[in-house]
Amino acid sequence: MIGDNNKARMKRSLMICCSLFILSVSVRSQNYDELKVPVYTLPEVLKTSGDKTVADKADWEKIRRPQLLTLFADNVYGQMPKEFDNIKFTVKKDDARAMGGKARLKEVEITVWKADKSVKINLVLFLPNEAKKPAPVFLLINNRDKNNTDPGRTEKNEFWPAEMLVDSGYAIAAFHVSDAAPDDKINYITGALLLYPEQLTRDNGMKAIGAWAWAASRVMDYFEKDKGIDAKKVFVVGHSRGGKAALWAGAQDQRFAMVFSNCSGNTGAALARRKYGETISRINTSFPHWFCNNYKKYNDNESALPVDQHMLLSLIAPRPLYVTNASKDLWADPTGTYLSLKNAEPVYALYKKPSVLTAEPPAINSPVIYSTLGYHNREGEHNLTVYDWGNFVRFANYHLKR
Repeated sequence: MIGDNNKARMKRSLMICCSLFILSVSVRSQNYDELKVPVYTLPEVLKTSGDKTVADKADWEKIRRPQLLTLFADNVYGQMPKEFDNIKFTVKKDDARAMGGKARLKEVEITVWKADKSVKINLVLFLPNEAKKPAPVFLLINNRDKNNTDPGRTEKNEFWPAEMLVDSGYAIAAFHVSDAAPDDKINYITGALLLYPEQLTRDNGMKAIGAWAWAASRVMDYFEKDKGIDAKKVFVVGHSRGGKAALWAGAQDQRFAMVFSNCSGNTGAALARRKYGETISRINTSFPHWFCNNYKKYNDNESALPVDQHMLLSLIAPRPLYVTNASKDLWADPTGTYLSLKNAEPVYALYKKPSVLTAEPPAINSPVIYSTLGYHNREGEHNLTVYDWGNFVRFANYHLKR
């Protein structure tokens, strides 16, 4: 019996080692050479499915924008269910003297019901006590350890520097992705998708990334009821896979006044057709629970995709948008991210929203702040840091004229 257990353990260890080796080889085989980027043609963001050129914001809003939302829903992120039977907000904790008296801490349970099933989203929110009027708020879609957004502040992390944001006059909030969809290829169905089981049988059905964006909108529903929050100034933030979700949330829900996507890479802010760093095939293989089944049709077939990520960024218009990279995070394709942002400019131009993006990406640690489309490439690794948050605050200050 003992021998059998040892054999089973050895077999599992061998399988894990083989999986890690295969993943390592795959990562190393990805392209990091600009000379190997294929020749590609981006689909035209201002050309409708009927081959009509969009010349003004009216046609954009009535024709092209809905087309693109449908294309992304059907081919990439899956549908975004909007119906539910009921929603309830329960303040589980309310501490008016948090952070040594600088902030009010609220822990809110958001419960959503549909067809006798429910899901709970747990929100952590700090409001600055010095605010003389409802505060603008940064909402983080937290895809890392829950302790990064510790409401007791026993643990503090630059991933969510709550004190810095409160000192800057902003409210700061977060929810964890596991409440909406555990980041697991098996258990992702145990969150929001319990309310929408029909999505699981559809090739364009919502999966984990869509569920995280859906949850961000339910938090937005709460902000509209909280008198301490300026619901017209809610900014959604995400890092990496959370940054992908933040972009989809901002594209779907125009109540978000600004969008901040940090190191979001493939199927986030970076152009897929460049095949640089992470690719559609790699992301669908490693994370089959993130995007709809239809997206797998474009594995190693990016040119057939009817959209690319500059179109997703365009769906944020005319609202301010800020995306980032890190210099050592080639997996997320800094050049492709910048080019994606640059190719969103024509839609922002329909609204006469100024962009000062240069033809070439800016130097490392040279943020573009005073623009409707903002960007920086920070020195360092794949992470969300105080440097990133500091520029988010500067960008928000500029657009709020603070």
